[in-house]
Amino acid sequence: MKAKFVLLIGLIFSLTAFAQNTEVPKKVKDAFAKLHPKAADVKWDKEGKEEFEASFKEGSVKISVVLNDDGKLMETETVMDIKALPTNVKKYVSENYKGFSLTEAAKIVDNKGITTFEAEITKGKEKKDLIFDKAGKPLTKHVKKSEKEEDEKDEED
Repeated sequence: MKAKFVLLIGLIFSLTAFAQNTEVPKKVKDAFAKLHPKAADVKWDKEGKEEFEASFKEGSVKISVVLNDDGKLMETETVMDIKALPTNVKKYVSENYKGFSLTEAAKIVDNKGITTFEAEITKGKEKKDLIFDKAGKPLTKHVKKSEKEEDEKDEED
């Protein structure tokens, strides 16, 4: 019984500590409110050590923005129709990822005005995010966060 009680107290302490670490500073929330006063269903996440991501809707458009801890906008990601991806992106995926399907697309604009495109591709349970420049040239390949977490969990076991 004592072991269960200690475990319960530890769990409560961990959740409390986690909640405190994800608290969004007022200046970040204020900066966000000025940028997107019509945002609805806002959800906040911690990005790295000093950045915060707000995911929300403006009308029917899904958007996420990353702000640093001073409230400066770092990037804006807007979900887009897969058909609107540059032709070179679709061609690259079909030629280099046989059996994968394009499942999501987004346009990303960083704080320097540089535009990139993110294409999520899926094959069964495998998902990858591919990043392309404005012309559709591949830049990097990223594994979905959930897969990274699963890999880390598998390594711990």
